[in-house]
Amino acid sequence: MKRFLIFATGLLSLQIVKAHSLLATDSSSRVARGNYSQKIAQDTVLALPLSIYSTSIFKLRLDSIQKDVQLDYNEYVQNYIDLYTRHKEEMGRVMGLSKYYFPIYEKIFREAGIPVEIKYLSIVESKLDPNAVSRVGATGPWQFMATTAKMYGLNMDSYVDERRDPIQASYAAAAYLKDAYQEFGDWLLAIASYNCGKSNVERAVQKAGAMDFWSIRQYLPPETRNYVPAYIAVSYVMNYAGKHNIITQNWNFSARADTVMVDKFIALSNVARALNVDLSDLALLNPSYKRQIVNGTTALPRRLVIPYAEKRNYNALYDVLNNTSTPAVVQPELQIVPAARAVSFVDPVNAVKPAGVKPPDYYTVKEGETLENIAADYGLDIREIKAWNHLQSNKAIVGKKLKLNPFAKISRG
Repeated sequence: MKRFLIFATGLLSLQIVKAHSLLATDSSSRVARGNYSQKIAQDTVLALPLSIYSTSIFKLRLDSIQKDVQLDYNEYVQNYIDLYTRHKEEMGRVMGLSKYYFPIYEKIFREAGIPVEIKYLSIVESKLDPNAVSRVGATGPWQFMATTAKMYGLNMDSYVDERRDPIQASYAAAAYLKDAYQEFGDWLLAIASYNCGKSNVERAVQKAGAMDFWSIRQYLPPETRNYVPAYIAVSYVMNYAGKHNIITQNWNFSARADTVMVDKFIALSNVARALNVDLSDLALLNPSYKRQIVNGTTALPRRLVIPYAEKRNYNALYDVLNNTSTPAVVQPELQIVPAARAVSFVDPVNAVKPAGVKPPDYYTVKEGETLENIAADYGLDIREIKAWNHLQSNKAIVGKKLKLNPFAKISRG
């Protein structure tokens, strides 16, 4: 895959350097970059007087779109605006993908209480590619490393990698960013920590004696110094693409999609044939299934996202999901998987969690209840409940207060 964040040689005398993995120096670092932002420019000598930047049309445009996240304008931001606006075809493709992914991000971010404009950060991370994998293993649209992914409730096993799931990964990214903002009180610092980890930002704050990005920038790792300017530049380009002759490229099918909850193992290839759609398109909508098999069970139904199809194809899909005459896929433990059922057809943006009663922020365990029962009652994954409450086992202790909303404030109980 072509790397996105590369500068042409000689651009304002910028020196290109390879970004190194930050995990070696910061065990709390969420991500180490590989394919997408590993080539980052070092600090440059200011080529133009400051007055040029203070009166620039770019500054005026950034001011006009600023909401909750501060969108400063300077030479570093301009360098990245120049970069992204030169890659017109690449940005046009990203704009096309955003028609599907951004409504999902926006809904999740609003629910989390973080600025929806942070959705643009996923472009810096992965170009909205759910299958993106960096050279050091950061994976998915939000480029999570495995350790941090587990901390934020993402499951990874032989069948599923939820880092690739735009819905689940966006929940995790929102939770991380909210945690960071609660610590630093500044969205640009929260965004910086998403790149290099909270502890690197903490050290930079201590060295600078300040709590804003531009004051601590020189004390951050080289990649992170340019990560925030890249985010600001992407925000600009996504809002002013037309001013730079960047044309949105249409996806190869409608951004409209439906969701089906499946409680058996079913091959995506069978679903593709039933719906008369390309398997590659179906796989793109369901990137978390590593073997292109939906590994649903009665206890843990799995989400299947399908492109909006003719209603006549739904009967064929129903037959695939419920055909008990078809040999069931066998799990590694050689247990036969139960038959499937189609639970519902809904828009995936409005079904980011399995169907069920909306869970409260907290729930107190009652006599005779199990984590599995509680998860099923509220349409949650038992692994999510365990991750949000730092539980090591599936045992539910009577009287214990469980967090059922990852964005709820910390409670002692």
